[in-house]
Amino acid sequence: MKKRYYISLLATALIWGAGCNKIDDFGNVNKDPNGISTPIPSALLTNVEAGIANFAARNDVAINGAQYAQYFSETQYSNTSLYSLPQISFTGYYSGSLYDLQNIINLNQSNNAVQVAKILQQYIFWTITDAWGDVPYSEALKGISAITPKYDKQEDIYKGILATLTSAVASFDNTSAIAGDVIYNGDVASWKRAANSLKLLVALQLSKKVPASSGYAATAVKEAIAANGGLITENSQNFDVNFPGGNYKSEWWNFYNGRKDYAESKTVTDITNSLNDTRQNAFGGSSEISGSTGSSNVGVPYGLARNSAIAFTDANTNWARVLRGDLRTETGTVSMITAGEVLLARAEAANIGWTTESSNDMYRQGIAKSFEQWGYTVTDTYLNQSGVNLSSGNAYNKIILQRYLASYPDGHMAWDIWRKTGIPSLTPAPDATNSSKKIVRRFTYATSEYNTNGANVREAVARIPGGDTQDSRVWWDQNN
Repeated sequence: MKKRYYISLLATALIWGAGCNKIDDFGNVNKDPNGISTPIPSALLTNVEAGIANFAARNDVAINGAQYAQYFSETQYSNTSLYSLPQISFTGYYSGSLYDLQNIINLNQSNNAVQVAKILQQYIFWTITDAWGDVPYSEALKGISAITPKYDKQEDIYKGILATLTSAVASFDNTSAIAGDVIYNGDVASWKRAANSLKLLVALQLSKKVPASSGYAATAVKEAIAANGGLITENSQNFDVNFPGGNYKSEWWNFYNGRKDYAESKTVTDITNSLNDTRQNAFGGSSEISGSTGSSNVGVPYGLARNSAIAFTDANTNWARVLRGDLRTETGTVSMITAGEVLLARAEAANIGWTTESSNDMYRQGIAKSFEQWGYTVTDTYLNQSGVNLSSGNAYNKIILQRYLASYPDGHMAWDIWRKTGIPSLTPAPDATNSSKKIVRRFTYATSEYNTNGANVREAVARIPGGDTQDSRVWWDQNN
């Protein structure tokens, strides 16, 4: 735990001059790293933004979440999807991206860059607390003054995230530059929309635990909708990382870089096939080769032991790879927050009585934007079918199912949606290896935490009903 709070030589070496706002410009200046004594905020920001896509693609939270929520099936080395112990360390997130962003804040060379750093930190903290529950927050990133930080209660972390996002949006000015910004190219209006949209999603995640329409979570949702700068409503405004290729290849390209360990799950293809959902043409590819244009709706059955999984893929060579090949190029895009996700979140908020917006209008717009994101146009036939139209059946369940589809392939979002709502109804892995045979609800704390911050981690564990296990639930996932 202690190592995350020191400025390492490596951290300061990743700060070569980077004033240009393109990922592939980062690191082109050849300077002696031994001569660097002060971090360069623009370089730190570029480095963090280039790597933040992993939180929606390939880091532990994203890749495990995608399997627990059954977006992905393992095709060869069954382990995570069979619920092996997820005793995972979060140290690298603190000593890496979070600390780089804290350096930008501490140096305070540009007000607007500081606000962007705060927004990015809250996105990362959100993914961390959703996976583990109580984690260091208020005392984190303070260097040697707090080398054994307390584990904040998840409710307090959520309140801190909401407050920080609100403050960041209000604190932007019209003049200071955001050098090194490769996501929105220094555009303040875009960052305000992203922060407001993040606030909306964070607050809505509390609807199970803080359900009252007059509660602080519902209030935060209403604030986000009415906030200065507005919300993401168009795909051109999405919170995306667009990769240039070369040294900075898309995380989805890296997904099949010499391996083919993951497939789109049959859970997802069963849903899309039942709805005649044309997004499936983008969701699943028939080949792992980058750039290939073949689609597949042959999902791999979820939760199979190695031999069974291999037998299936051997017998079905067109099994659905995660995303069609032309969406997995070196210069591809990884999305963190999209227009479809935001509009469908607003549909949910309206459905549960948190807002006075039209749930049906937000719902139909959200589906349309999600289809558009993947290059398709939603039809009235799709919207009016019984499995989609809100006029019959359980409207809430249909909204949540569309949120689940619109968030594909972001495993963090899928796991959040499923844990909060139980939608879609998931059958645990038939070949599960854990004793309970239940789907994992949280990561457990790493042994290193017990060894280096024992008193604080044990205090956090004492607050968890059921203790530090993968079957225990994070605070917002617990019943009142």
